Amino acid sequence: MGFLTVLKKMKQKEKEMRILILGLDNAGKTTILKRFNGEPIDTISPTLGFNIKTLEHRGFKLNMWDVGGQKSLRSYWRNYFECTDGLIWVVDSADKRRLEDCMKELNSLLLEERLAGSTLLIFANKQDLPGAYNINQLRDILELDKIKTHHWKIISCSAVTGENLLNGVDWLINDIAARIFTLD
Repeated sequence: MGFLTVLKKMKQKEKEMRILILGLDNAGKTTILKRFNGEPIDTISPTLGFNIKTLEHRGFKLNMWDVGGQKSLRSYWRNYFECTDGLIWVVDSADKRRLEDCMKELNSLLLEERLAGSTLLIFANKQDLPGAYNINQLRDILELDKIKTHHWKIISCSAVTGENLLNGVDWLINDIAARIFTLD
């Protein structure tokens, strides 16, 4: 392989991002991924492993890993941490009884060495449901202001309507790109 071919391959690889989508079961991870990819969302069942989608967005190749969130599967999350550029943590804003569990799981993820330095986007999903906590309430309940190890942002969204999904992913891409890519 010639030097120019190697440089070209490195340049193509440079525009790739690995994004891990995690959260408790039934938070809406798969629905978010399918909605963002323009797929139908009428027949979604619990993820019993993982889904991988490779999407092109704004000139970037996004390798998105959606991993099941059932309690029995959470111990396997660490198998997906390697080379993660961005972490999308999905919160069911209307599931008030499990927010403490949600906070504990997020906090344990933030201690993982292999996720150090990855950008964190918190999607406050299901904002279209009555009684859902807003992002300010979730910021307090989940104690997000204590996060000093990762660059993070919380964005309200609805996976069903698609509201704010694009805004969130765009913020994530911009943050990752500013951190790891050099300008041409």
